Amino acid sequence: MAQRPHPLVLAAQRGIALPVMLIMMLVMLVTSIYLLKSSNSTTLSASSLAYDATLSRAADFGLHKGFEWIDQKAKSDKGALTAHQPAEGYRATMAPNLSTREEEFWSDSKKVTDSGGTEVEYVIHRLCKSTGTFDDKNACVQTAANTAGLGNATAIGESIRTDGVVYAASPQLHYVITARIHGARGGTVVNQMVVLIGV
Repeated sequence: MAQRPHPLVLAAQRGIALPVMLIMMLVMLVTSIYLLKSSNSTTLSASSLAYDATLSRAADFGLHKGFEWIDQKAKSDKGALTAHQPAEGYRATMAPNLSTREEEFWSDSKKVTDSGGTEVEYVIHRLCKSTGTFDDKNACVQTAANTAGLGNATAIGESIRTDGVVYAASPQLHYVITARIHGARGGTVVNQMVVLIGV
């Protein structure tokens, strides 16, 4: 015949179940609060990233407009790029260490409006120390012309003779187009692109 446990042992076992269940419920409650906060944070982060991406695409409209203007000037009247043109958002110089956060950077900027009614501000800087033509006295940021073409080992128009004369190509000056847009939520997006134009 099986021996029955003592009544005091049964009473002690019954008393342990309630505190264990309360602790488990407390842990589940705290975990659910953290899970809710985490999902809210993820939703807000995704919303902010989507908003920034939308503003960045809108700012690209300013870069496109600035590029259209400088491309047209480089083809029709390259000499006009040696002087400031405030009405077009163009500066023929750029002070070193000038930040996009400073208002001086945006002097002579131009504002354009895209098809959605969003206003975008842009400015074009020629990376030169002073106005005027590029020469030994006017230091400008420049790059040697890219001679690669069509995947050939030799650039178009060059000789493969080992004793052929090699002429230095004209350098290309750097122009920086910067566009910014002020968002409705107080955010500001600034995009930049560099354009190289031969002297």
